[in-house]
Amino acid sequence: MEDKIQKFKQLIEESNNIVFFGGAGVSTESGIPDFRSKDGLYNQQYKYPPEEILSHTFFVNNTEEFYKFYKEKMNSLNYEPNITHFKLAELEKQGKLKAVITQNIDGLHQKAGSKVVYELHGSVLRNYCMNCRKFYDGEFIFSCEGVPKCSCGGTIKPDVVLYEEGLDDEIIRNSIDAIQNADLLIVAGTSLTVQPASGLISFFRGRNLVLINKDATAYDSFANLVINDSLGTVFKEI
Repeated sequence: MEDKIQKFKQLIEESNNIVFFGGAGVSTESGIPDFRSKDGLYNQQYKYPPEEILSHTFFVNNTEEFYKFYKEKMNSLNYEPNITHFKLAELEKQGKLKAVITQNIDGLHQKAGSKVVYELHGSVLRNYCMNCRKFYDGEFIFSCEGVPKCSCGGTIKPDVVLYEEGLDDEIIRNSIDAIQNADLLIVAGTSLTVQPASGLISFFRGRNLVLINKDATAYDSFANLVINDSLGTVFKEI
C-alpha cells in the first residue's frame, strides 16, 4: 500500500491539470453517513423506502413526510471538512487541481476552501421557493417547523436533485469540460454505480486515472492506479 501511495504522490507532482471526482466516501470520514453501504440510509428501515421519499413525486404528494425525513437525515450543517477536503483545497491553491466534481450535497468542499466545485446533485445549503424563486439558506430550512414556506406563501424546495429529476445541464457541461482537459483524474469514495454521474468518467482522455475506494469498482480495470483504502489514510500522505 505504501508503494501505491508513493506512486499517487508522484502522479500529483507530475500533473498540472488535476480533476477530482468524489462520492459519499469523501464525507463519511466527517461523520456523514452514506447511502448504499450496509449501514447506509438505504439499508435502514423507515415508514417509506428512502429512495421513494427522495423522489420528486413523493416531494410533491407527501411534502410534510418528505421534510420529516429530510430534516432528520440530510442535515449536514454541523459537520466539518476532513483531511481529504482540506488537501484538495490546498492542491487548488497550488494551481494543480482545476475542479472538484462531487456527488455530495453537504457543501464541505467549499467549507474547506475549494472554489471550483461542480455539485452534480445540488446542495442542502441552497433552497428556493417554487413560486417566486426566492433563496433560503440551509439554516432556515433545518430550523423551521413543518414544511418550509416562503414569505410569498410558496413551498420551499431544497436545491438537491431528487429521483425522477435531471441533472443541471450547465454543471454537466462544466464537469465534462474539466474531465476532458485533465491530465490526472482522481476518482474517490464512490462505487460508480449511479448514472448518469458515473458515466462522466468515459470523457477522460488524459494520461492517468486513479481510483481510490475501500471496495473494488467496475472501473478498476481502466485505471492506472487503484488504491483500496480509506481516503483519510491516502490524503494525509499528500
